[in-house]
Amino acid sequence: MAAYFMRSPAALTRAELRRYATYLREERCKSASRLRGHLAAIKFLYGKTLGRPEDVSFLSWPTGTQKLPAVLSRAEVAALLRALEHPTYRMVAATLYATGMRVREVCALETRDIDSSRGVIVIRHGKGDKPRLVPLHRRLLLSLRAYFRQQRPEPPVLFPASMARGHVRVATFRQALHRATKQAGLTKKVVPHVLRHSCATHMLEAGTDLRVIQAILGHGSVLTTTRYLRVSTRMLHQAPSLLDGLPE
Repeated sequence: MAAYFMRSPAALTRAELRRYATYLREERCKSASRLRGHLAAIKFLYGKTLGRPEDVSFLSWPTGTQKLPAVLSRAEVAALLRALEHPTYRMVAATLYATGMRVREVCALETRDIDSSRGVIVIRHGKGDKPRLVPLHRRLLLSLRAYFRQQRPEPPVLFPASMARGHVRVATFRQALHRATKQAGLTKKVVPHVLRHSCATHMLEAGTDLRVIQAILGHGSVLTTTRYLRVSTRMLHQAPSLLDGLPE
């Protein structure tokens, strides 16, 4: 903004801010998310730092195009897990799919977070630094125990990095997932969040209540969780075939 006007933002008028917002919308920002980032920074600068919230009260948030969540079939999930040869990466992916956790939450897990007596995994620092619990089902628990016996990670880290100390890096796991996607012959673009989407969709198709899925995923609103209704094939197939009701 300072480079655009060649003046300090503190010296700009409301009319100039309107002109800059128009420039961002029409020329600078190619996506709604990028525009939201710029506008949020401007709102913070004038609302908090400069104490002039009235100067940016005209700013409104752009609405982005909503995309359907990418979802893998159960067979594709199984093929992906088989293609992940490294035990740590395979276990991270399995935990992602089994629990619907975010990839950063899984990579940051510690051994103390696996509460087998209660059948839960404790997420101590979820999105927004909000703690929550996710279910620890028997098959995942047995897989984690087998992984622990084989890899012997040094506590408290559950999923250690291969070449350094500390937790496995999200970027490193993302690269491993990309290689496994190609090796498994999957045509879909698979990123860690796709496993979270797949978990939520498959839980919904298995009859899990939306409120339960909301709590497991850590969504602030159930409206966020309802988007999985749009990609659940089981829900779609419950609609009747109207052509079958037409006379021959």
